[in-house]
Amino acid sequence: MRYYLIAGEASGDLHGSNLLKGLRKTDKEADFRYWGGDLMKQHGGTLVKHYREHNIMGFIEVLQNLKTIKKNFRYCKQDILQYKPDVLILIDYPGFNLRMAEFAHKNGIKVYYYISPKIWAWKESRIKKIKSYVDKMFIIFPFEKDFYKKHNYQAEFHGNPLIDAVEDYKEKALPFNEFIKQNNLDSRPVIALLPGSRKQEIDRNLNVMFKIVNEFSDYQFVIAGARSIDPDYYRRFISPENVHFVYDNTYNLLNHSHAAIVTSGTATLETALFNVPQIVCYRANPVSYHIAKWFVKIPYISLVNLNLQKEAVKEYIQKEMSASNLKEELDRILGDEKYRSNMLSMYNELHHVLGGKGASERFAKAIYTSLK
Repeated sequence: MRYYLIAGEASGDLHGSNLLKGLRKTDKEADFRYWGGDLMKQHGGTLVKHYREHNIMGFIEVLQNLKTIKKNFRYCKQDILQYKPDVLILIDYPGFNLRMAEFAHKNGIKVYYYISPKIWAWKESRIKKIKSYVDKMFIIFPFEKDFYKKHNYQAEFHGNPLIDAVEDYKEKALPFNEFIKQNNLDSRPVIALLPGSRKQEIDRNLNVMFKIVNEFSDYQFVIAGARSIDPDYYRRFISPENVHFVYDNTYNLLNHSHAAIVTSGTATLETALFNVPQIVCYRANPVSYHIAKWFVKIPYISLVNLNLQKEAVKEYIQKEMSASNLKEELDRILGDEKYRSNMLSMYNELHHVLGGKGASERFAKAIYTSLK
């Protein structure tokens, strides 16, 4: 069968790559064409456009790039019609993908959505487009099932593919001594800094994280450089004496970290699956933040707390993301064994909630079976 996939960011590339792997195993005649990234490219097929070329985030940023966005829409539509896929598989990225869902549906192409847009958080009205244009919705968080059921729409849950990605990586992870040698680190315990995978996030979050590094001289702070950003972009941030940098090696970094400060997103869930106690934080463009406040309806921003439906990790948003708050919480994570153990215990609960290994393959089989 012919599969056309659209992923618009790093997390979509990760999930898309695991889905491609599962589809290749399930469908021996699978042919792929996709918008994605380096991870998806490893599984063959044709990479049409890298997500770095069209990943635009925030209200103001979107307005500033309207011409580029419209150009991408036109190109994608033409490419889909020329390829004539058996199914269009959309991976999150709703601003772009819901438009493509409508286009594909009106042109008689079956539309599957893999990894739901976060309409349970905001823009709930998007459910109308999903019900109208999406033939099947595949979700990776169990709490989403109740949301869709409320709207009389059936969504399928077969586990969370991040568990596969993390567990597979642990099997080939570098030993600590080799990891620090390769990255010019010393033997002190590591505190990982995950500032996000977009330049806007890095600009707004990393400088606040830096303000506390001198307070913890017994530890070394290491920035996780995202593959979606050119490594040179990080150089201007690496000025504090106790801050180091690891590029495109986040899983090895998390595997050897004692604690982490994480910008809200998929990384919060990955950090938990590596059993690293964490602080979750987020600073957005002030205008975007105040607009979003009117629409966001969820009690938490981290995927850890959302899936557990309780506060397992502390979240600091906008003004609350201050050096004093980060220092206070990091002191607790590092110095209070009972507090630390309780967080790790809730991580074990999270593993159970998300299901076991093999989710990517189960999703692939469900997609292939339904198409047949």
